[in-house]
Amino acid sequence: MEVSLKKYVLELEHTFSISRESHDFQDSLVVGLSLDGKTGYGEATANPYYKITVASMMEEIKAIESDINDYKLEKPEEFHAFLKEKGLSNFAICALDLACHDLYGKILGKPLHEIWGTSTDSYPITNYTIGIDSVEKMVEKMLEKPWPLYKVKLGTNNDIEIVKQLRENTDAIFRIDANNAWTPEQTLEFAPQLKELGVEFLEQPLPADNLEGYKQIIDKCVLPIIADESCIVEEDVDKCAGHFTGINIKLTKCGGLTPALRMIKRGKELGLKVMVGCMTESSVGISAIAQLTPQLDYVDMDGAMLLKHDIAKGVEILESGKLIFPTTGGTGVTLL
Repeated sequence: MEVSLKKYVLELEHTFSISRESHDFQDSLVVGLSLDGKTGYGEATANPYYKITVASMMEEIKAIESDINDYKLEKPEEFHAFLKEKGLSNFAICALDLACHDLYGKILGKPLHEIWGTSTDSYPITNYTIGIDSVEKMVEKMLEKPWPLYKVKLGTNNDIEIVKQLRENTDAIFRIDANNAWTPEQTLEFAPQLKELGVEFLEQPLPADNLEGYKQIIDKCVLPIIADESCIVEEDVDKCAGHFTGINIKLTKCGGLTPALRMIKRGKELGLKVMVGCMTESSVGISAIAQLTPQLDYVDMDGAMLLKHDIAKGVEILESGKLIFPTTGGTGVTLL
């Protein structure tokens, strides 16, 4: 296979803020894998929290480029195992794994959801994320993008009041992501009020390493609790059972579609709700997530919707939340 690497600086429509950081641009690596006249594309975004840059991912991939060139593609999961043996970061593996899946599907001429034996007749709709800002700005962002389902980033000194003011302006369902910012006591105090305000679930309210705190509140909280930072790799799924209602899988963090498929299966075996989230990817990464939606309870795949300009064409998300899946093979991505 022939490898190509390209850095993109994705400009966001609005400054995006969570409890620990803010940014206006998102660096992203798009990997191309070409074979037999077909090219598959994968993506992984940089992340300062995990100390991942586009430069570091490119360096990792270039170090094994000759091995990839010589690799005989048969199954994407075998290619993923090959990459794991090379010691790459999960972010770099993700970009390559997504590209391999897209290439594999394009060679077969089948979308991934069809290869996996799932039907697109039913799937959850994505939320649209409202980052932390002044209450006025958060309301403005929401009114600018009417949507049936919003994820609201919190972790301020005024969280309940923010949700109250947002509720005055929409009947949409809310999801709350506190990004590790609350205590167990705050979570149990806030949850009944948030439930009354039409909140569907809480995502990662406590710090990721406070599993004992989650164990103490999981049976007392009136809202479901979804793990995000507490569920990064495959081994974390079992740890989340008994501490969370569900898990949010990020392709970049776990290493791509190959481990994500195993995490979905294991999560369901453990009775956990399963969600896949995004990391402000373009339509390259989002179209890979879309292929998983028939297997999910929830999905957060609004990354490309948050950009001023997308860099690719793939899955199309309509204002109703309905998805238009590409008819081409793989994830169906083409670069613009």
